[in-house]
This record gives sequence, structure tokens and C-alpha cells, in this order.
Amino acid sequence: MLINAFRTVLSGGELSWLYVFSQILACLFVILLVLPVHEFAHGWVAVKLGDPTPRYQKRLTLNPIASLDPVGSLGILLFGIGWAKPVQVNASNFKNPKKGMAITALAGPLSNLIAALLGLIVFNIVYVFSYSIPIRVLVFLQIFFSYYVSINIMLAVFNLLPIPPLDGSRILGAFLSDRALYRYYQYQQYTSMLLLLLLFTGVLDVPLEYLRSLVGAGLQFLANLPFQAFGVF
Repeated sequence: MLINAFRTVLSGGELSWLYVFSQILACLFVILLVLPVHEFAHGWVAVKLGDPTPRYQKRLTLNPIASLDPVGSLGILLFGIGWAKPVQVNASNFKNPKKGMAITALAGPLSNLIAALLGLIVFNIVYVFSYSIPIRVLVFLQIFFSYYVSINIMLAVFNLLPIPPLDGSRILGAFLSDRALYRYYQYQQYTSMLLLLLLFTGVLDVPLEYLRSLVGAGLQFLANLPFQAFGVF
């Protein structure tokens, strides 16, 4: 993300301000509009499964202020990976606590994948009418949607990692015994610190990028289907 732009400047490379502006706008769009949807999805599913905690804490909202986390937002701007203020859930209110937590956790990353798919579909529509769009506007839209889709996929992939406190750990928890689940979360504060260290030192860059590319190819295939069906592509 923007860290790459800083590296370009420091290395004496030429920087396109249209590129930077498009990238910043895509990041802000995700932070202010998509992350609130991610957290709303968690809360909405939790309430539907019997836990009123998100409603009592007034987290069933798309207001970005309720979900804004300064450090997580900065992470998205700089590295393309970050987080919002998490919605609190009380698993004891679910009929099946582990299953309920898993479904609630899955709702967030799934919302990011849907957001990415919609972004690809919208850009396909733009591509169809590209002949009538000024070149600079087309370049802006291409960069914007590229980063918008990339960030959403990366957020989904990152959150699905089975490492506490990420959503993936709750999904994995549905398949563990109560004893194993207790041991799994016993050292969560340490795994959280380790996760941040791996993230900001770039150790996770290669595996996350591989997964992002794999998921991105699948979503692009789905986004192209309706256009191929009508003979547009």
C-alpha cells in the first residue's frame, strides 16, 4: 500500500500522484464503508443466533465512527491489512456456543469477499463502456478498483487465519474439544503480539499474497460469468 509509495520516493523513483490519490481513496473507502459492514455482519448474525449483546452495545450500525480503530486504519493505509473495533459477542447466548461463534466469525470475512466481488463486477461494467470514458478517468478507476478489491480480499484472507484473535480461530474452535479450545486461547495475548510482529515485519507477506491471488482469481472468474453468458467478454 502507501508504504510502497514511500519506498519509491526514498529510492529516487518517479511517483504518480494519480496512483497515490487513487490508492488513498480506495483505502478510505474500505475504512469508512466496508469495515463497518464487516463488523455489522458479525453483529447481525450474532443477534440472529440469539445474542443481543451487539444490539445492547449499539453496534448494529454502519456508522464508521462506531467501528473505527486508529491503529487498524493506519495499518490498512500503510500495508493494506488492518482491522476495525471488534463487535463483542457473548457465546453463552447461543444454543451451540462454538457453532454460533464460528458462524458469527465467518460473517465478517464473507462480507469482504462479497464486497470484492461487487467491486470486480462494477469494474467489468466500467470496462464495457471504457470506449466512452476519458483515459485519465479510466486509469483512476482501474487503480481504485484494483486496490479496493485487493484490500478486501486481503482482509478476508488475513481474518481467516486460524490464529487468535482472528476470525479464523473462532471457526477452527468449532471443531475443537472444550479442553483443546481452552488451551488454544490460553495464550491469546502472546499470539496476538506475535501476529502483529509477523505482520509488520513482512513475514506473512508471501503466504498472504499467494492466498490473495488464489482467491482473487476465483472471484474474477465469478465476476466474469454473467458477462461471458451474454457474450460481452
